[in-house]
Amino acid sequence: MSDAAQPTAAEVRAAAEAVKTALDRHLAAVERRSGEDDPAVYEAFNELATAAEAYDELLYDRYDEVTPFEIPGSDDALPPYTGPEEPSALSVLIRRDYAVAEPQRLMAQAQRVEAADYDEGADGEVSGTVHGALGILFGEFEPDEIASRHKEFGLEEGDSTLWVTAADEPADPGEWLEAPFEQTDPQRVVCRFDVSAVFDDDLDAEDSVDETEDVEDVEDVDDDLDEDLDADLDEDEELEPLDVEGKR
Repeated sequence: MSDAAQPTAAEVRAAAEAVKTALDRHLAAVERRSGEDDPAVYEAFNELATAAEAYDELLYDRYDEVTPFEIPGSDDALPPYTGPEEPSALSVLIRRDYAVAEPQRLMAQAQRVEAADYDEGADGEVSGTVHGALGILFGEFEPDEIASRHKEFGLEEGDSTLWVTAADEPADPGEWLEAPFEQTDPQRVVCRFDVSAVFDDDLDAEDSVDETEDVEDVEDVDDDLDEDLDADLDEDEELEPLDVEGKR
């Protein structure tokens, strides 16, 4: 960077003072918080993150130095909510990732559903492939049912996220079906819930060593469950589908 484009020492000091002010405001908001989702705390957090980022950039540009701290989530935080104060409609956007851990189990469960639906006419051609089996199972069961029984279907959970967005009025039937997530406005997200394996990386390794016996007990229970599930696949009993009338 050229000397002409570098910030002045006064600008860096002003940015540092802005961080101090934002810290005081954030602490005051936390001390006065009215609940876990207090908007004043959320606003103060964002102001602190913005001030800290600006100071860090100016400090680097002027002195080639960086701050020793980072505001968690400052890069991925949602922008301030600008939707209606009293939404008359809402949309719930859900994404759940799975890995196909046991293809044979997946296809076996799909074949049982297929046989129950079509009686003697089922020949297993559709359920004999992974993508065909997925179509059968997700067509038969609600997503929440599959989430709660994913191991039974040979699936392994990955990351998941749920966004609740506010709307002025309900969408017209069929309006967004071609591109369901394309018009999402981050500033209308009322709340968001994320589940990810990366959150487990902060667990203390020492605690894991101290609880070896407990872990072994859990593994024994998992082995018993796997044996039960394998036994279920060998039985002729049918799965109990949810009432999904009108879903197909």
